[in-house]
Amino acid sequence: MCTLYSGKSHHLSELKIVLLGYRRAGKRSSGNTILGREEFDTVWRTAQCVKRQGQVAGRQVTVVEAPGWWKNYQLEKTPELTKNEIELSVSLCPPGPHALLLVISVDNPLTETHRKSVQEHLELLSERVWRHTILMFTWGDWLGDTSIEQHIESEGESLQWLVEKCGNRYHVLNNQKRENHMQVTQLMEKIEEMLTMI
Repeated sequence: MCTLYSGKSHHLSELKIVLLGYRRAGKRSSGNTILGREEFDTVWRTAQCVKRQGQVAGRQVTVVEAPGWWKNYQLEKTPELTKNEIELSVSLCPPGPHALLLVISVDNPLTETHRKSVQEHLELLSERVWRHTILMFTWGDWLGDTSIEQHIESEGESLQWLVEKCGNRYHVLNNQKRENHMQVTQLMEKIEEMLTMI
């Protein structure tokens, strides 16, 4: 059972975030975009959680990246070390993270196999995990003129199920445009809005 943040707040001076998702979804690039600088190594994969901190828009932000799983692997195929690190990730933000960001690349269709894999890996933390999760789409530039809502609609049931499971909370990051600080500001607003509902 993991400890997740509970409490209401409209503006937090400190924000603790855990990045979860399958391998090559863009978790580390997203961590760099959130922190506004190269804090996570995007070349070498790590088998352990990586924790980084920085000042973002006048607040202390902690970002923990949990190692990813293979997209088409069900939980029983994932190495024990990876499972343990996923469970450990939330304890690196005591007393618990404010938000879990489920990172999914927008340029790859989410099949039913992938959806089941995501569900099993997230529920390692607890069934309550979904109340604290925002679906974060990476490769936002890939969408072009298509809105994220149009994309979700066109993708079919697996992605729509995931969006609903996350309480219809989602955000798009374009890690190619890191200078666009508004995308990070909007993400933080969505996290704070989510916290008022918990």
